Amino acid sequence: MSIRVLLVDDQEMVRAGFAMILDAHPDIEVVGEAGDGEQAIAESDRLAPDVIVMDIQMPNLDGVSATRAILGERQEAPRVLVVTTFDIDEYIYEALRAGASGFLLKNAPPEELVQAIRVVAAGDSLLAPKVTKRVIEAFCQRPNPTAPPTELKELTAREREVLELVARGLSNSEIAERLFVGHGTVKTHVGRILMKLHLNDRIQAVVLAYETGLITPGQSTPPPQK
Repeated sequence: MSIRVLLVDDQEMVRAGFAMILDAHPDIEVVGEAGDGEQAIAESDRLAPDVIVMDIQMPNLDGVSATRAILGERQEAPRVLVVTTFDIDEYIYEALRAGASGFLLKNAPPEELVQAIRVVAAGDSLLAPKVTKRVIEAFCQRPNPTAPPTELKELTAREREVLELVARGLSNSEIAERLFVGHGTVKTHVGRILMKLHLNDRIQAVVLAYETGLITPGQSTPPPQK
């Protein structure tokens, strides 16, 4: 089955360009378009896409508010991939807090857009590497961290360790190598962390780790275990 995609951007030429890129791939189907957040909500309800490619700055209703509304209380919510020029950092951060599964710059190569859609459609998360540090340092280095959720106490020592490494941007393979465990073991730990903390994906885990002060920007990653 193909990945059903809804394109949301207030610039028609941008939507046309994205559609042209995606239509060249048989596993991806552009099922609709929307020019603002209000249309995005309506079209999401009508079309039930797998992935929404969401712009941030739009008239009537911005992409952050639309993302929050779409992902709110729905049982079978689509995945949201934010694709923007990164003009307003705070909006990007808020979109991730609202539940967006990925973030990509509009000037990324076409193949990165295609791959990003496949990644988030598969249930994984994605954040453009060159902006990860900028997002974290701009919005997570705050003097008064948010009180950690009580569920954080339910994590085992190993799960807490894995959460810290996830928040530092390490992949499952890198975590497995660092902790000298199997890739499947790490995947299991990550799944349990998300379940216990009621999170949708790794990006929300990263946000939580920084917001609650579990780790702080600039803090060095501990060396591999012996």
